[in-house]
Amino acid sequence: MAITGQFLVLFIVIHMLGNSSIFIPGGINAYAEHLHSLPPLVWGFRGIILVVAAIHIIFGVQLSLENRAANADSYAVKNLKRATLSSLSMLYTGLLLLTFIIYHLLQFTIHATPDVVMGIDAQGRPDVFHMVVGSFQHGIIAFIYIAAMVTLFMHLAHGIQSFFQTMGWNNDKTLPVIGKIGKVVAVVLLLGYASIPLFIVSGILKG
Repeated sequence: MAITGQFLVLFIVIHMLGNSSIFIPGGINAYAEHLHSLPPLVWGFRGIILVVAAIHIIFGVQLSLENRAANADSYAVKNLKRATLSSLSMLYTGLLLLTFIIYHLLQFTIHATPDVVMGIDAQGRPDVFHMVVGSFQHGIIAFIYIAAMVTLFMHLAHGIQSFFQTMGWNNDKTLPVIGKIGKVVAVVLLLGYASIPLFIVSGILKG
């Protein structure tokens, strides 16, 4: 689960960098056109991500069930000194992210939601920029995305540190440092993703 999780973190970073091209005039339309010109590569990559995500989800649920079975009896006093909200809610944040991913695919990949209006830009390319701006101008949709990115932050804040711990690549001295690095990476990703709906719904980024 740790290995698949870090593979997904790498995808999240790459996806954020691609999405950030929306701040460059014509950037996200050019980026989308480039991806559409490489269908075998794109669909192959999507297939790999789907398999990796499925493995991550299966092992995540299995691990949570095993942990609950191992601690079937409630403790009279719970020792949560090293536990955090992020670590205690990994299963729930993961399931929420899965729900969001399904919605995200239905919206911007399949174009099945009514807010999506797909046009053509001046260069004859699919106008992804105006599609995204038009969707995020709906406050509720912007809120859903920002809430999902907060959920992602909580999941990664513990997940990145947990990877190093699971692989045995840390010790009592390095654990606090790795934990802080994980939180910094999670914050950067939160700001990178959430900035897009925030800039659009606030009117800073306009169509």
